[in-house]
Amino acid sequence: MFKLPLIGTSIFTIMSKMATEYNAINLSQGFPNFEIDPRLSDIVASLAKENVHQYLPMAGYPPLLSKIAQLVSKSYQRNLEPETEILVTAGATQGIFTAVTALIQSNDEVILLDPCYDSYESAIFLCNAKPVRVPLNDDYTPNWDRIEKAFSSKTKMIIINNPHNPTGKIWNETDFEALESILQKYPKVIVLSDEVYEYITFEQHHISVHSREKLRNRAVVISSFGKSFHITGWKVGYLVAPENLMIEIKKVHQFMVFSVNSIAQVAISEYLDLVDVSQLGNFYQEKRDYFRKLIQNSRFQLIPCEGTYFQVASYVAISNENDVDFCKRLIVEHGVAAIPISTFYADGKDQKLIRFCFAKDNATLAEAAKRLCKV
Repeated sequence: MFKLPLIGTSIFTIMSKMATEYNAINLSQGFPNFEIDPRLSDIVASLAKENVHQYLPMAGYPPLLSKIAQLVSKSYQRNLEPETEILVTAGATQGIFTAVTALIQSNDEVILLDPCYDSYESAIFLCNAKPVRVPLNDDYTPNWDRIEKAFSSKTKMIIINNPHNPTGKIWNETDFEALESILQKYPKVIVLSDEVYEYITFEQHHISVHSREKLRNRAVVISSFGKSFHITGWKVGYLVAPENLMIEIKKVHQFMVFSVNSIAQVAISEYLDLVDVSQLGNFYQEKRDYFRKLIQNSRFQLIPCEGTYFQVASYVAISNENDVDFCKRLIVEHGVAAIPISTFYADGKDQKLIRFCFAKDNATLAEAAKRLCKV
């Protein structure tokens, strides 16, 4: 028996492969196509000649751990112990997988909110545990009545994602109060909060679990330097957890990864002295607004995007096809790759919605929009 018999090739791989085959503009996968900050490039070039190429401590480069603690303190007014509450990971996905593997046992239940990132469920299956998928409302707000009914004596964890991929929705204060109210009844349930787009928010600011006193001592918070600094190929993220949970997480991490890329850690540590993360939202909001303006006269209907670098659009005025077939035809006939939203749902719910990544240079966005306006 294999452990993931029902898991096939990811939709991201499929669409990117098709984009290459048909020479289409790839707005499917979530990675930028523009240059990284020249200051970061210069740091890496300088470090390449220095003695930073051997193993670093398992938990992370000590100066970087201290910088992360400072970043969390400045962003969310939470004080952390760098040595015991922070772990540098080989990307956010590894952080998620490591935390689930360390904290979830066979037959535990983990609540997921649909639609959700596909790696959550796979990690749960590999623990021989049960994912409990709870659909969000049609406007992608949490349905707290449904969520509370999903809790049971077997519930060990709830995974939340804010800002939300794939929809760009951001939780408000009332949402956190509702979650806190439920968790008071289930004191042993752990929160895993995926916050990789925490600095890519627009009109409404992101509320972090870091800032929630009732949650943070029972939570694992996942962050991503790859997303924040558009260096996705570096695969460097970090997670924060109280010491009692971190002890268990580090046990898995040491055998899964042991030590994350050394030169990348040192480079990011130095870069954090130069960069202002509070300006990232403004940078991406300009791209969001530019892309939305370019396709406002198309037949696509845009839904609100409050965070992340993804724009979800309805094609209901264009076709009755299912969203997977529509995305494939969009590549073949119009030369633009997108992601069908149904693939983020357990039941494949199809609302005729697709997702575009607008983390691209303006020339790419302009050409993509030109093609989309002809659909």
